[in-house]
Amino acid sequence: MRKIAVVLVFLLMGGCSDKTEEAVGPVEDRADQEQDGLKEEIREIAAGLQSPWSINRLGDTFYISERDGTIAEIGPDGSVRRLEAGLSAPLSDASEAGLMGFVLKPGFNDNREAYAYYTYEGESGPVNRIVTLRRGDSGWHETEIHLDMVMSGPVHHGGRLALSPDGTLFATVGDRLEPGTAQNPDSLNGKILWLNEAGEFKVYTLGHRNPQGLAWDEEGMMYATEHGQSANDELNRIEEGRNYGWPVIQGMEQREGMERPLATSGADETWAPSGLAYHDGLLYAGALRGEAVLVFDPGTGSLLRRIEGYGRVRDVFSDGDSIYFITNNTDGRGTPREGDDRLMEIRHPGSD
Repeated sequence: MRKIAVVLVFLLMGGCSDKTEEAVGPVEDRADQEQDGLKEEIREIAAGLQSPWSINRLGDTFYISERDGTIAEIGPDGSVRRLEAGLSAPLSDASEAGLMGFVLKPGFNDNREAYAYYTYEGESGPVNRIVTLRRGDSGWHETEIHLDMVMSGPVHHGGRLALSPDGTLFATVGDRLEPGTAQNPDSLNGKILWLNEAGEFKVYTLGHRNPQGLAWDEEGMMYATEHGQSANDELNRIEEGRNYGWPVIQGMEQREGMERPLATSGADETWAPSGLAYHDGLLYAGALRGEAVLVFDPGTGSLLRRIEGYGRVRDVFSDGDSIYFITNNTDGRGTPREGDDRLMEIRHPGSD
């Protein structure tokens, strides 16, 4: 395991975006109806997951991280095999902490490796770490530490990992419930980070409270979801070097050199947005407190639809044909139903 140098890059640029929002009623679960190939269908892929966090898929197998330190491997028949991640440090028992971000590396069929993000209990409190895990014959085990000793707190760990279209790794880090860290150039908290295989990393953007989802459109534009304070949750267009305002501004407030969100829940509604996926011209965001998959127009920021009825939604994933989402009703903040948590598929998304 190697130590790496810290490279902090801050390019503070101005700019803002306008937002229009429209709430649309719940979408009917059509899983039991006959499909003609055009109607949207929502069906269960697997059940019995335990506080799942990140969705990956390769071939017919899904790989889903769970906060208790396991990787759930789901076969084409819906069978679930839960394997220990083989982490090198004990997971923190802080609220919201555990094994979170998880993304298969390019070439996984050959290298059998994935990146993972977890919060462990350090000598002075919760600490975040980004590592490589390798899938061996008997399970997973940690092989390399890429980023370590990123201090965390009682909540707001961040935790999302995502690969850009060119294969670059990005990570979100929360403000650890200390808002001032988001504007502090000497802290990695409240930031979105860029990392590479050589072990180098830099601050890509700053001024975030607890960023939770990352996605890119076909033009390479990056988007992120973020938890606001009580309300004022955000969907942002992300551009390198920009400052997204927390805690100086929130919601649609403005300040020179700081960004306004593409969309916000406003001061009277809470989404608690989590995972994010881009699919066929639209953005699909999982909402925890909002208990829905929220569908946005990335051009205008309009909230077009709410896919409801499944409880808390932690992550959303697109394979180019379907949208998949995982519920998070067993995370201690939801109301579990029989079979929770679940991996669900939305077939023909966006159709009539």
